[in-house]
Formats: sequence, C-alpha cells, structure tokens
Amino acid sequence: MRLSHNFTKTSKDIASDETSKNAQLLIRAGMVYKVMAGVYAYLPLGLKVLEKIKQIVREEMDAIGGQELIMTSLQKRETWEITDRWSDENVDVWFKSKLKNETEVGFGWSHEEAIIEMMKNFVASYKDLPANVYQFQTKMRNELRAKSGIMRGREFVMKDMYSCSIDEEQHEKFYQETIAAYLRVFDRTGLGDKTYVTFASGGAFTEFSHEFQTICEAGEDVVYVDKSKKIAINEEVLTDEVLQKLDIKRESLEKVKTAETGNIFNFGTVKSEQTNFKFTNKEGKEEFVHLGSYGIGITRLMGVIAEIYSDELGLKWTESVAPFQFHIVSAACRDSELNDKILKIAQEIYNGEYKIIKKNDQIKIIKPGNLIEISKFMLEDFEAVGGEFLWDDRENISIGAKLKDADLIGCPYQIIITEKSLEKGGIEVKNRQTGEILVVQI
Repeated sequence: MRLSHNFTKTSKDIASDETSKNAQLLIRAGMVYKVMAGVYAYLPLGLKVLEKIKQIVREEMDAIGGQELIMTSLQKRETWEITDRWSDENVDVWFKSKLKNETEVGFGWSHEEAIIEMMKNFVASYKDLPANVYQFQTKMRNELRAKSGIMRGREFVMKDMYSCSIDEEQHEKFYQETIAAYLRVFDRTGLGDKTYVTFASGGAFTEFSHEFQTICEAGEDVVYVDKSKKIAINEEVLTDEVLQKLDIKRESLEKVKTAETGNIFNFGTVKSEQTNFKFTNKEGKEEFVHLGSYGIGITRLMGVIAEIYSDELGLKWTESVAPFQFHIVSAACRDSELNDKILKIAQEIYNGEYKIIKKNDQIKIIKPGNLIEISKFMLEDFEAVGGEFLWDDRENISIGAKLKDADLIGCPYQIIITEKSLEKGGIEVKNRQTGEILVVQI
C-alpha cells in the first residue's frame, strides 16, 4: 500500500474523551475511528491487523476440527426464553428492538442458545457427533460503562466456538485440545509468555471454568500466577481448598493485573436438558448432548497487543499481526540524480524486485537474479520474509515527519532510503521492537 493512496491520516492530538492507551494510539495511527463510547470502526490499516489475528485463530480452530460458520446478529425472543436468558434481570446487557410487526428481537451478545437451536436440526445420532462449530461474530452488549478502549466495548468482534459431544470423555478430549490451541494462538500473536491458563468459577455448570489471562497493566482483573507451573487462579476462587486441589503453594503465587483474552466453559448436559437437545446412542436410546463454549475476543486481543507492544513513540506490532512487515520511508533531496536513485530503489523494493531475507535480527536485501548469493544465505539459515510493504511515498512531507509516522504506525521493520543512507553505502533498516538501526548494502 502507498500511504499517498490511504485516505486516513495520522494525528498528533489525543482525544480528550479517550483515556485508554490502546485506543489513543490506534486512533492517532489512523487505524480505528471512534464512533461513540465503546464503539469503534476499523480503518484499512487496523483492519489488516484484525484480519491477521482472525486468520491465526481460524488456522488453530480448523486444526482441531472446528468448522466455521456465521450466525445472525438478530435473535428471536423465543430462543432465549427457554433458558430464561431473555430476562433483563438475568442478562442485563441485551440490546433489544421490535420489528414492524411488533415482534421482539435482540442483538446477539452471545450465541449459545442460537447455536443449539440450529444444531438440533443436524444432530440426531451418535454418528453425527462430535460436531464443533465456530464463528467470528460482532457481538453487542449494553455495558453500563464502556472503558479500556477496544479492550472492552459495546460492540466487538469475538470468535466463539461450541462443541457437541456424546459424553464427558469425548468432550474432555476436545476441551483439552482447545486449551492447547488457545495457547498456540497466544504464542503466535506474541502474548504466549504473558498469558496464563487461569482457574475461575464454573458457575452453575462445573466446579471450574478456564480463563486465559494476559498480564497487562491496563487489564481489569486480578489473578495470582504461579510462573513455574504456568497457571493462575482468579481472585474469586483463591481458597486453601482450591490451592490444595491444584497442588500450588500460596507463597509461590504472584498477584498481577491481567486482561481476560479468552475463556472456555464446560456446560455438561445442563443446557441440552434445558433445550431438549438429544441424540440417539448406539443402543437406540436417547441421551443429552454434552456441550462446551469457547471464546476469544478478537478486538480485545488487538487492544491488549497494542497496550503491551507500544512505547512513547507509538505502536510496535509483532510480525505475525502487523499490518505490513516493512514500512518504506523514502526522502526527497535537492540533487535530482540522487533523488531519482532514491525513488528507483524505493519503487523496486515496493514492487518486490529485491529478495528480503532475515536471520534473527539480520536483514539482507538481494536482487532475485543473484541466485548464488541467495543460495549462500539460505544455507546459513536465512529465510525469506513476506513481501508486505507500506510505502510512504507522500510528497512535500519531511523525512522527520515520515519517520515519526512510521514509529506511530509500528510496522516491524522500517526501510529508510535517504541521501544520508546512500552515503553510508546502502539503506537503513530499523527494527521497531528494539530500535536498532542497521545499514544494509543492496
């Protein structure tokens, strides 16, 4: 993408009504637009980040047998009355409305009941199970106070998955596979070393549910982590009895602030009994389906990454979710011949006429025609990196302003082509995470 073609602009100003760091940075970087409190639009650069997070989650859900679908946001009253969750006393976050014929409808804040109603049309026999489905869906929750930027909104994108199993054993197998898949998601997005499987209250369904809590100062939760065992306990269930069950000593726990980035629940047969969701077993007898629910807040995950991977200059996206891997910054100069050379190099890199290979923090930029050089570096464990380029080709913008925007937008690597860099013998490559700048020969 050429920045001159991008309709959004960066901003120096911080919105007076926005106190969260993630939203302030994302708005200033032109990645999101605040519509109202707790409601944000995702602009081209921000949408690229969101879609990369979704793709990581999608790959991991597919790998454990999840099948993607998408349900409707509009929900029937009757669907939720069966479990008594239409009531505002039991669920106080509904947005509700009426059709022109006075039929009451709600806007989905969750989809357990809706998924069960749909799955009842396709599950009849044990041969139809297990069946595990998931979606990326915009949820709407009428929160009293929306705060923490995109980490907690009234409208947000969630990945919610639902498992249908013949018994507790089959359910538990998938439940554990999902825990492992979630941990891979957090590893791939750069949050693996900060995210803990956390024991929390299971409510009416089971003794425990499991949350995935990421250490983050902007988080709203408090958990106690055992870093050696890589597990945590939510404050609400921290008792001597629970510690004994989990074989954890109280003195090994560290109190930290966290953001909940995922959660999973075992419903057992409670919800299937409420909704009469049955299947016929091998003996021809009817049994209730074992159900589970598994959520990851996609926009929340983006907000947590923005909180953790940022500094006073702007965002510092991890390579797996960055809108682009490389941000090309080219500077005009008075020498027309040199200026043409700078533009030519920038254009050729943007067009993919050079091969960019990387080993750890080392970068090499080579003409693809030089196969001997490429082969040499590949033998030294260099690997090709993605050809995703954001080029700041804007005219009449100073190099200083361009570099400030590059830091704010936060792509992992900045390729800086200036008169100064050419005098040094090549181009400058800045690692946004470390701030290190290398002069790389072309």
